[in-house]
Amino acid sequence: MGRAVGTSVRRKDGDAKVTGAAKYIDDLTFPGMLFGATIRATIPRGEIVNTHIDLSPDYIVADYRDIPGKNYVALLDPDQPCLAEREVRHVAEPVLLVAHADRRALFGIDEQVRFDYRELAPNYDPETSETCFKQIAIDKGDIERGFRDAEVVVDGEYRTSHQEQLYIETNGVIAVPGDGQITVYGSLQCPYYVHKALVVLTGFTPDRVRVIQTETGGGFGGKEEYPSMLACHAAILAIKTGKPVKMIYDRVEDLLATTKRHPAIVRHRTGLTRDGRITAMAVDVLMDGGAYATLSAVVLSRGVIHAAGPYRCDHIRIRGRAMMTHTPPNGAFRGFGAPQTQFAVEAHMDRVAEALGIDPVRLREVNALRPGDSTATGQKLGKDASALPVLREAVKRSGFRRKRREWKGTNRGIGLSLFFHGSGFTGAGEVKLASKASLELTRSGARILVASTEIGQGTTTMLAQIVADALELPFAAIEVQQPDTDVVPDSGPTVASRTCMIVGKLLERCARDMRRKLGALTPAQYFTRHGAFTVTKQYEPPAGLAWDDQRYSGDAYGSYAWGCNVVEIEVDPVTFEVTPTHVTAVAEIGKAIHPLMAEGQIQGGTAQGLGYALLEEVVMRDGRMANAQLTNYIIPTPMDAPPIEVAMLERPYAHGPYGAKGVGEMPIDGPAPAVINALRHCGFDIRLIPATPERLMRARR
Repeated sequence: MGRAVGTSVRRKDGDAKVTGAAKYIDDLTFPGMLFGATIRATIPRGEIVNTHIDLSPDYIVADYRDIPGKNYVALLDPDQPCLAEREVRHVAEPVLLVAHADRRALFGIDEQVRFDYRELAPNYDPETSETCFKQIAIDKGDIERGFRDAEVVVDGEYRTSHQEQLYIETNGVIAVPGDGQITVYGSLQCPYYVHKALVVLTGFTPDRVRVIQTETGGGFGGKEEYPSMLACHAAILAIKTGKPVKMIYDRVEDLLATTKRHPAIVRHRTGLTRDGRITAMAVDVLMDGGAYATLSAVVLSRGVIHAAGPYRCDHIRIRGRAMMTHTPPNGAFRGFGAPQTQFAVEAHMDRVAEALGIDPVRLREVNALRPGDSTATGQKLGKDASALPVLREAVKRSGFRRKRREWKGTNRGIGLSLFFHGSGFTGAGEVKLASKASLELTRSGARILVASTEIGQGTTTMLAQIVADALELPFAAIEVQQPDTDVVPDSGPTVASRTCMIVGKLLERCARDMRRKLGALTPAQYFTRHGAFTVTKQYEPPAGLAWDDQRYSGDAYGSYAWGCNVVEIEVDPVTFEVTPTHVTAVAEIGKAIHPLMAEGQIQGGTAQGLGYALLEEVVMRDGRMANAQLTNYIIPTPMDAPPIEVAMLERPYAHGPYGAKGVGEMPIDGPAPAVINALRHCGFDIRLIPATPERLMRARR
């Protein structure tokens, strides 16, 4: 029996997906099932005065008065209504729900419903907004002293735009009513988020609400909070009609109505000595939250914690705000907050190096965080801090310095970025979640019981590997229960690079306890003599971690993953199109449980980051996404992706399963600033992404 951890075993979900046997939400049907659609507001701000409905009696219509419980989507703040009552804050805000037995009868349904509005002036500018969802302050040392010690001060402003998650499978759910209860099947990341929202909306007790995750075709954060809204809509119609209701968005609706990455404006003021040592960092972060708070608080939180980058500095001041505007709410997207702020600090570092006349690698070497250093929040880093190893490995592998010399003055450029990403929830978040994981003995091995979802990233396989080795059983002996809130405990949401490090560690502990209880017996022998049993473990923080949520100081994360990207590009001198030609991606993730899937995560995140840098532009006009279709919202395809060379370094984290940290979020943090720094090498001063050809034409120095 060989070890599973550290090998690229066959995926648990691979055969079913390759053969087409896997059932996604739109593959499912129930007797008597209806189909639902959402009627949405067409203005960005105002009040609904009258509603005109021209529908035959075979349509069932529901509005906010049909909600049996409370009319808000339970998440962090109770500010977002499930259905608008009178006030409209954004285009595509849900107002009415319609159901019909024939799906085709719902096509063009919005043309048969009209609202009279009293329109109000919208605000699309977070800088002039008067409504703040969240503000955070981080202070370390004495910022005034840091600037007094500086010999050079460099200022800069950097902007990032919306980005669409663009999962392959659009949002979809089916709500099935029962006798005073509701069951929702759905394409989603976080079953217990949906469960919480349904309990509030329906007024049912938690035991009368059930959420089952179906096969899910991607999420990237876009199916973290939004499925709660859609599940509530389907549940309203199901409760009113007494029949199952399926609601599946087409691509246009999914693009128009769902959350996106928060646009951000980040301003840096950095003090340095002439030899490149940073003495002071002042950073201001402004994020556009859209019309409702959703997850803006946690996106801002991670953004400001990472805003100083992986750099040592004794005197830091960071201020962050998330503001309301009259566009659809923004929410979670891979990296959530860190890509915006690390884009800014890494683009700024190359400008600093240029101002000082210092090699950009040397500037980073002087200032990179080392074991024993403290971060902006004052967290002392352990021996697994790896900024310098990933930087030096990436520079060596890519031939960075040689290419930088040889390509100067040509249409070829090379740029790098150094970055890190905290694994798990921030601060006391994991303690508040109090996640649980269970392991059930079966006749042939064990069954994993967690709410952590498989959304394409390999969760089921990776968790089974951890359990197999801890139980000293073959990988094939481990089953994974499909997430179902009636069956599995709440292991927390599938977000924040926490599934492997946090849930995987809980399952490792469960497996070791089960192994001890089995003794010399095999699972079959124990099962025959004593029957099944289940081991459950609850999260306990590692000793010594401390976080002050009021002062925003202390140990923000259990550990950090580290990365360095080197991106090589060519710029067409006529069209100003940018072609990435090669990427070197070095990552330190503690331990690669499944090396091939970890490499795939890094390659996929890198490709998304290249899209963020160059291609993906959400065009907002009058508060509405004007390019809500795949013909003109452009993402990288395999034809656009350059060769991506991945190198994984391993510095095990003592409290991760077999030393593993998180890997899913981090890879999207680095590509965009590396691209922008490569463009700077070519003579373009870009401080706003995406770097479209039109922007390049205006930015040549």
